[in-house]
Order: sequence, then C-alpha cells, then structure tokens
Amino acid sequence: MNDSSHRKDLPRRDALKLLGTAAALGAASPLALGQAQQAAPAATGNTPGNAGGFYKFKLGDFTVTVLSDGQATGGTALPNWGANPDRQDVYAQTLRDNFLDPANFTNNFNPMLVDTGTQRVLIDTGRGGEQGQLTANLARAGYRPQDVTVVFLTHGHGDHIGGVTTAPGTLRYPNARLVMGEAEFGYWASQAQPNAAVQNNLIANRARFTLLGENAEIVPGLTTVPAYGHTPGQFAVLVRSGQSQMMHLADAGGHYILSLQYPEQYLGFDMDKPTAVATRARLFDRAATDRLMVVGYHFAWPGVGYVRRAGNAYQYVPGFVQL
Repeated sequence: MNDSSHRKDLPRRDALKLLGTAAALGAASPLALGQAQQAAPAATGNTPGNAGGFYKFKLGDFTVTVLSDGQATGGTALPNWGANPDRQDVYAQTLRDNFLDPANFTNNFNPMLVDTGTQRVLIDTGRGGEQGQLTANLARAGYRPQDVTVVFLTHGHGDHIGGVTTAPGTLRYPNARLVMGEAEFGYWASQAQPNAAVQNNLIANRARFTLLGENAEIVPGLTTVPAYGHTPGQFAVLVRSGQSQMMHLADAGGHYILSLQYPEQYLGFDMDKPTAVATRARLFDRAATDRLMVVGYHFAWPGVGYVRRAGNAYQYVPGFVQL
C-alpha cells in the first residue's frame, strides 16, 4: 500500500550495537524460565520495563524492535493462562515444573516496531494511560511517536489498542496511518455499549482507519495472517525481508508453555475457544515447519523465539539474536 501524502520519510536511526552475546542455552529445557525475565539479556537495553524496555535485531534489511509495555501482576495464573476446567491440576503442575507459581498471574505486553527503511510499522499500541510504558521504551530504542508511519492493531482488546490516543481525539502517533482487520474493527464498532478503550481509540477515529482482509499487505514486507478465535477477527502479522521471515503471533500465541504443550488448551480470555485452539495448531505448525522466528505478545520477555515439535504438541524455544 502507498503512503498517505501527509507523511514524510525520516532518516533511519543509528542502530544500537550489541555489547554482549547471549549465553548458550545448554542442555536445560528452554521452558524452565521465569515469566518475568529470561536469562541474561543479549544487548544493552534488552531488559523489561523501565530498565531498558526494548529488544532490537535485524531481519534481512529490516530492523525489528520488540518494545515492552511493561508487566502486570495480580490474581492467579489459572484459569487465565489455561481455562479448560478438566485440566486445571495438570496445568498447575506443568507451571510448577517450569518454575512458575500457579497462584501468581504475571502478564507481559510486547508490541513490536518494524523499520523497513521507508516505513516504521508499530504492531499494537499497548495499554496506554499511566500503566503503559511503550512510549518511554520507544524513545529508549531511538524513535519518537511522530516517526511511526503505520499503526497496525491485531485486535480490539484494551491492552492492544489503549495507546492509540493520549486523550480522546488526540492521536499518540500523529503521522501514522491506522490499520486494522475489517472484520475485527466491525465487531468492536458494532457493540451496543462499547467500552471506553474501543470508543476512544477505534470508533472515534473510524475515518482514519484503513481496514484490511486476510493475507493483505500492510506495507511491503508485512502481511495479515488470519488468527481468529481469541477475538472474531484477530490478525497475526507475517514479516518478510529477503529470505528472512518471522511472525508476530499477537494473542494467538497464548501462553508460552501451556498453549504449546497442550493442544487442547485455551485461555480464559479467548472468545471462541474451539476456534482459538484450531488457530494455534495451524500457526504453531506453520512456525515449526517453516522454522519461523515468532514473537508472542504475552510471552516471557522479550517474547522472541522459535516453535519446535514435541511429539503431538509443540515447544517454545527462546531465541537470542544480535543486531
């Protein structure tokens, strides 16, 4: 798709150089990682929240930056991360086996910026408001809100759309074209009593949105991928540059342990649970077959890794990359 005429191309930021390399994964299971923080960060700045808040690497000719919008805690891990009523004991034991406390619900938020050289596409805007940390971490990564040329929203939950505006009527990314799936936007916009996040960030800006269908080009190199079930019209995003490709799974990634290890698992906040289960099976199979790098919006920071087959299920393998 062509740029809107009001935007100007901005010079690319000098890449931040990595100062160290990640330690080898070794023989230990990569799933034995805390939800809050994985092993030693691969680069200066590559730590969650206000300690750095970004994870930057190259994908072909593109620069990809995973941005932390912080972390939320409170409540219990189950049934949030695994809601199947007949599997609660199994899920709880699996969390304990992977050094996670079933009594603690910890949630990371991992939007992503793709800098193609001419376009800077922000995938999801985080929570917004006082709790959101995306704007601060965007600055730490070397970008300003006005540098963003496209905002793509994977779906309409508040932790993905809350940062579209700074206040009703005021866009946080003033030069950006807003883009979303047509079916997803239509679902939220048709609510009889839309919540404040939907009203202020979607409906009030209806005229500013470009609405897309399946497998559509967001900008050259980025396309929509059907990821239905978590919400009616959620899209994941496939990113391609040359021979390199990756997928931001949005919330189709689910939980980085339970959703991969148990094919029947669904989240407490999946709207259409059977469809969400089928979507995860399809996307995980594609990621494993094509050896795609993936990013999970709610995975343990920084949420970057790979998917490999493990019997009849899958396993998430954290990946550490250098710029």
